[in-house]
This record gives sequence, structure tokens and C-alpha cells, in this order.
Amino acid sequence: MTQITPQIVADHGLSPEEYERVLHALGREPNLVELGIFSVMWSEHCSYKSSRIHLKKLPTEAPWVICGPGENAGVIDIGDGQAAIFKMESHNHPSYIEPYQGAATGVGGILRDVFTMGARPVANMNALRFGDPEHPKMRHLISGVVHGIGGYGNCVGVPTVGGEVNFHPAYNGNILVNAMTVGVADTDKIFYSAASGVGNPIVYVGSKTGRDGIHGATMASADFEEGDDDKRPTVQVGDPFTEKLLIEACLELMASDAIVAIQDMGAAGLTSSSVEMASKGGVGIHLKMDDVPQRETGMTAYEMMLSESQERMLMVLKPGREAFAEAIFKKWELDFAVIGHVTDTGRMVLEHHGEIVCDIPLAPLADDAPLYDRPYVSREEYRVWAGVKPLGDIPESTDIAADLLKLMASPDIASRRWIWEQYDHKVGGDTIQPPGGDAALVRVHGTNKALAITTDCNPRYCYADPYEGGKQAVAECYRNISAVGATPLAITNCLNFANPQRPEIMAQIVGCLEGMSDACRALDFPIVSGNVSLYNESKATGGGSAILPTPAIGAVGLMQDWTKAVGVGFKAEGESILIIGYTAGHVGQSTWLRIIHDRQDGDAPPVDLAVERRACELVRALIGEGLITAAHDCSDGGAAVALAEMALASDMGATISVVPQIANPAAILFGEDQGRFIVTTANPELVRARANEANLFVADLGVTGGETLAFDMIERGGLHPIPLADLRAAHEGFFPKLMGEDAALA
Repeated sequence: MTQITPQIVADHGLSPEEYERVLHALGREPNLVELGIFSVMWSEHCSYKSSRIHLKKLPTEAPWVICGPGENAGVIDIGDGQAAIFKMESHNHPSYIEPYQGAATGVGGILRDVFTMGARPVANMNALRFGDPEHPKMRHLISGVVHGIGGYGNCVGVPTVGGEVNFHPAYNGNILVNAMTVGVADTDKIFYSAASGVGNPIVYVGSKTGRDGIHGATMASADFEEGDDDKRPTVQVGDPFTEKLLIEACLELMASDAIVAIQDMGAAGLTSSSVEMASKGGVGIHLKMDDVPQRETGMTAYEMMLSESQERMLMVLKPGREAFAEAIFKKWELDFAVIGHVTDTGRMVLEHHGEIVCDIPLAPLADDAPLYDRPYVSREEYRVWAGVKPLGDIPESTDIAADLLKLMASPDIASRRWIWEQYDHKVGGDTIQPPGGDAALVRVHGTNKALAITTDCNPRYCYADPYEGGKQAVAECYRNISAVGATPLAITNCLNFANPQRPEIMAQIVGCLEGMSDACRALDFPIVSGNVSLYNESKATGGGSAILPTPAIGAVGLMQDWTKAVGVGFKAEGESILIIGYTAGHVGQSTWLRIIHDRQDGDAPPVDLAVERRACELVRALIGEGLITAAHDCSDGGAAVALAEMALASDMGATISVVPQIANPAAILFGEDQGRFIVTTANPELVRARANEANLFVADLGVTGGETLAFDMIERGGLHPIPLADLRAAHEGFFPKLMGEDAALA
């Protein structure tokens, strides 16, 4: 028997104080199996020990919320006896170590979180953060991650309908790969994970267990050190074809009454799934490890419990239904094994080779896991630490056209077509609006309803002002959903931060969560699921240090009639272009300031949540009444970039008038003031009247038509036309140039 030494405890990611808690919980020293189980269940990745106290501040309820945080995924009512089930999760550390498999298994894991609740997955999204494009490792990471997402999602037959990609040197040593899945289920066929029924059989289904992914949860709860590229054994290997079989087999069994509880084996594998099922149900669990399907010889109980092999599920069945269930899984050529039963002991007991190798109380593993109220600096102290310079004098631009072309070609704004064309975004036949707009739109099969889906976050804002950045991430998702005409219903999140034991980083976490909370309450936009990924920083050579605070938000909304939806592209020549929402020319932390003037100065743009809600409600109403033909929110790059994207989406130009009274046209055109939409309409008088009724600023920008995007700088040099061909060449050129002509084969 392995003697538990202080070094072994440290290798398992437990502090001396936490190990003392283990000793107190057991009343004795643990063996290696028991220590491994405590280590993964008490890891940051599984226990949220640094964030749980602050996550409780988030609003999670609404009349349409069926199930909020705490289950595999969140559930919202979308009417007609149907529910949308969705969640977002991180797979950051594995994707840096082994980008293809890290990203692929991230997709596989989030799919299981959704279909384990009875939903058929209908859409995937992702939120990716890479470092400096010129970093020597970045091309390899981008290629691996994109091909991993596409390779898994395309094979499993779920469309990848959108997402976001950011670049910043802060991610050089720790990229972020956040995956989101949305599914649809009947409200009377939603499955939960709480085990019940003493004596009920516990069943293992899916793929066999191997040695891949052992200590994956622990690895994901530590920052990178030198040599961590050698941690490939902690990265799982995915098989999307097996996942497809698993989806179909589970949904077939779910159509019966055989299942009591079901849980996917994600982070911490068999350990987390069994512990969570038993603890939620207030029962005990007895497993016979010899009966676990294994693909490698001589596996120990320790290896089986900590393995994160993919495409596996754990179920509690009603007694006597084993043969019925087994027949379904054998038909789909999947493993099926009864590996234990539910007990009334409140303990986890593992038996291997006729011996008890683990006997521990379940309560300390889940409900009594460590909970830390870590210290954090004040908002004022944080500003000093962050060192963001005051904005000072705002530069003036001598060439609006040149600035716009440079922005459109920059990593921040360039077309992501090279990425999303590698994803099958049409499989299933229900994708209405593909990648490239404000929100993807996916029809609820067989109905006129559609789900609008988006992801968003501006890490630069969150670094400059965590509170405003948190508000903005939620508000922009609300705006993106509204821009297609859908009603925003709920969000999921993936909270990516660095080391929470640093008070400045903890201030980012607290500030972002408080901003998110206030935005969710003001917009009636509850959080129903999520994930926390901490220790995203690197001590490796060339890795920089901490990532930017990145609380990625995924949002879902509903359209009752998808035929009324609008996109970002202009629809007809001669239509009026209006901007709804006030423009003050806020260039602090803007993309224009960073790309054109190499400055990351000033405050993040403030978010007026009351104005945000009024503007979004107005735009949704105008779309529903058919009064506007296109809509696009103003975000990175401001109004000028939004106009360019609308022109390119339609291959139709426009002439924009810039009034002479404006002191600094560049600030007005490229500023990133929040709560604004650009819309087109054939009835500008009525749209202006409706905006005035809603107490919203509205202004005429110009008219659609032609083959150029022309800025009429009245009394400032006249017309500045940019041929659409030049705009498109700039916008489409970045990724193919970065990745090379052979990138698709890399």
C-alpha cells in the first residue's frame, strides 16, 4: 500500500490545511484511492471553492426557468411543452497542451451535459481566445483547436452555428476554449442526476475506461509551469462517432420509464458522476470496480475512478429494467455494465478484487468541500494595480477610410470565415442564420419557432473595469439576441480568470460577477448554468502571465415566428440608415485606439442598463412589425465597422453623412458607446417617431446603395469612398494569410 507523504498530498493539489480536513472527515489517514477522490472533488474545477460564495449573488430565477444552476445544464421553457437546455464549459488547459483533442473533447463534454438531461442537441457555439498571432506557437494552436471543434462537431452531426474569437498577448501561454451546446426537449421528459431507491442498479454505459485524462480536473485547477507541455496523458481522447451512438441510445432509453437518474462522466470521470448522483439524492453508493468496462489491462481502482475517458455515462435504473436497457445499448454497439447499487449509508464504497479499497462519507466530498472567501482589493486599489492610463487627448484621424481598412484587416475584427467554413453549420437542416451575424438562429424542428444563440465578452473592458466589463458582456448578448428579433430569455457563462489567490485577480472575479448580476437583474436575463475556470496563467517561457479577465457569456432567446427575423445585411437600395442610441464618442479601451494608435488607455465604456433595455425592446418590436429590414449592434470598432459589416454582408454600399458640427469625426465613427443599433428602413419617419416615444436618441446616418461605403465628411474634405472590393479584401485576408494556403490540411 502506498504511504501518503506530504509530497503525494501536494502532487494531488491539496494544501496541508485541506489534507487536515480529509483526516478529520475520515477519522484516519486515507489510502491512495481515497486521496485521489478527495483531490478531484475538492479541486477548483469541481468544487468552485474560490468562487461559490460569489456565484450565489447571481440571479437564477424567472417564470420561464425550469431548472437553474446545479444540474448538468440549465433548462428554460420555450412554450408548447418544449424546453431549451444549454450550458457553456471550458477546456482551456487541455487545449493548450494538445489543441486538437483538447478542443474536440471540450465539444464532446458539453454535448453530454445537454443530452444527459433528455435534450437532443441542436446547436454548438464556441468562444475562443488566442495570443499574439505572431507568437511562434499560435498558428499550431489555432489550427489544432479549429480542427478539433470541427472534427468532433461535424462527425457527431450537430451544427456549429457561431461563436467568437479574440487575440491578445495575455493569452500567449494559456489560450481559452469555451464550448456551448443548446438542445431541445419535451418538458415532461427532462432527466435529472439525483440518485434514489435503495438497491437500484447503477449502470455504466458508453465507451470503455482507459488511462487517458487521469488528473485532468486537478491539472485544470493549477497554472502552467515549465514543462507542462508534457502533461499530454492528462488530456482525453475523443471519438465523435461513439458519441453519436451514445446520444441516440440514451434518447431511445429516455423515451421509456427505465431511468431514475443519469449523469455524464465529465471532469473527474467516474468519481464526480457517482459522487454527485449520490450526494444530490442523499443516498450512498457501492461500486464493484472489477465490473467497470476497461480497455487496458491491469487498471487499478485509482486509475478507473480518476480516468476522464470520453463518451461515458452513469445511470440509476429502475429494478428489473436492466435487460431492457442493455438491449438498447448493445444494439448501438456500446458497452453496458451493472457496476453497483444505491445504498442508504451515505457513503461511497468501492470494491476491487474482493477487497474494500475505498470507504468514505459522501457529504465532505460535495456539500462540505472547502469554501474560501479569498481577499480582494478595492475597486480603487485595483485601478492602481491595473495601471490603465487615463485617456487624455483623443487623437484625430486624417483619413477615415484608411483607419477603417486597417481595422477591418486587424485580428480583432477580421472575418472569421476561415474558421466557420470548417464547421458544418447546416447539418440538421434547421439553421436559419449562419455564422457571421449578431446571433445564430436555429429553427425548433417542425415549428415556426427559432432559438437565437450568441456568445460574447470584451476582456479589455473587463481588465480596465471588471464591474463595467461584466455588465457589458451580459448587455451585448442581450443586444445581439434582440438584433435578430428574438426575445432574450437566459444565459450561461464560462468564467475564465487567473489565480484567485492573488487579491487583484480575485477583485476581477468579484467585480465581473457583480456587474453581471446587476445586468441580469436589470434586463430580466437570469443565469441558468455555467462553469468556472481559474488558474489560467502561465509561468512558462514566453507565456506572459495572467490572462485578461474573460467572463464569457452564452445567451439564448426565442422567436415565435422565425420568418420575421432580420440579419445584418442591407436589404434594398435607397433605404434610410438610422442609428438608435446616443453616440458620445467613447474611445477609451476601443479597438480603434488599440489598433490605429497602439494605446490601451481610458475607461471601459459605461453601460446604462435602462437605456439598453429600452433600445432592445424597441428594436424587437420594430422587427416584429416589419418596420426595419436590417439591424446590427455597434460593438468593437463602433458605428463605422458595423456599417462596413452590413455592407459586406449584402454586397451593397451606402453613403454616410458626417455632420460638420462634430469636433472629432473619428471618435464618433469608431467610438464604442454601448446600447446602440444601426437599422435600415423604408419608413424612417415612423421609426424616428417610435424611438422618440421610447425616449431614445435616434439619428439619420445615410442611405443604402452603390458599390462603395462612402463617408461624406461635409466641410472636411468631401467624400471618402471605399470600394466594397477593398473592404472585402481587407476583411477576408487576415486568417488565410496567417494560416497559409495549406492551413486547412495542417
